[in-house]
Amino acid sequence: MKLKELISRARTGVRRRLKQSGFSLVEVTVGMAVIGTTSIALFSGFTSGFFTMQMARENLRATQIMLEKTETLRLYSWDQINTVGFIPPTFTARYDPNSTNSGIVYSGTIAISPCNLATSFSNDMRTVTVTLSWATGSLPRSRSFSTYISRNGIQNYIY
Repeated sequence: MKLKELISRARTGVRRRLKQSGFSLVEVTVGMAVIGTTSIALFSGFTSGFFTMQMARENLRATQIMLEKTETLRLYSWDQINTVGFIPPTFTARYDPNSTNSGIVYSGTIAISPCNLATSFSNDMRTVTVTLSWATGSLPRSRSFSTYISRNGIQNYIY
């Protein structure tokens, strides 16, 4: 009798342990929902971060291109700046200057116009506006920079 009782008690204990050891279907479903929501939030954060970094890099490159175009004007004489056609009004530049067939292409314009100042030296100054446009995916983007140039330049006032 004792052997039968021991076997019976052992079977009952095993059944109790099997019932207590697993997760219910509801617990598994809630756990998977939490893991899925967390994963989606993580990957959307990564995607947003990479897109923001790409836009920042493109803005920086646009600033570099506009600065390059305005700095080259410092090398020209006043007569060259005022000669029609000497400075091309449109240009293109690439995100990666060494790339020839891929990447973002910046389209730009340079407009040199008389300065609208109501002073006696307004004939000796010009307003230069450099405008760039490009696309990040399907998002059109544009930047513009304006500055003044003078016939005599700042060096005549300092030296």
